[in-house]
Amino acid sequence: MTQKTALVTGASRGLGRALARELARDGWHLIVTARGAADLESTAADLGARPVAGDVADHHHLAELVRTVEGAGGLDLLVNNAGTLGTTPLPRLADQPLDDLAHAFRTNVEAPLALIQVMLPELRRRHGAILNITSDAAVEPYQTWGGYGLTKAALEHLSAVLAAEEPDLAVWWADPGEMNTDMLRAAGEDATSAPPPEHSAAALHHLITNRLPSGRYRTADLHPVA
Repeated sequence: MTQKTALVTGASRGLGRALARELARDGWHLIVTARGAADLESTAADLGARPVAGDVADHHHLAELVRTVEGAGGLDLLVNNAGTLGTTPLPRLADQPLDDLAHAFRTNVEAPLALIQVMLPELRRRHGAILNITSDAAVEPYQTWGGYGLTKAALEHLSAVLAAEEPDLAVWWADPGEMNTDMLRAAGEDATSAPPPEHSAAALHHLITNRLPSGRYRTADLHPVA
């Protein structure tokens, strides 16, 4: 069988790194990207992955990712995991800086869509899959999480429309739940009691491996993780 290739964004740490590790154990060829070149190089060396450092919101970086995927012979899985909280500490909507919100939409919504658009030809050719990482903030009205939640709600609707328009692909949008990550700490939350990202990554690996139907998933509902 031809080795499967996955592109994982935001793969230098947290959930992205944990999911990339799960895929590497399964024999996937990995292309990993993130803004932090040093952490990304460390991840790539650890997993035997191809690192392509850069910002997913940058068009020149997108072109480099396309060239890398074409050089790998195609793409079977795109994981849109990179994202930003936006303004921190998280403000109430009444105090939300609109410039920061526009930047968050660019990173959390426009950049994933741009990456999907340029990768669709390869994904269609390989009957591949797209996994967009969302949040419970997309569907729950948590105070101060409004700006971030708006971007994730948009990403969820984008995913649902894409699933309707691309029936030959698997399109998943997944809420990984609370995780002990730098992002949760940056939001001002106590992350010490939250499970490690490896817990959610194992559930997402189950989703990918079993190619469940397109749709919204919570990792807490997918399968028991030891």
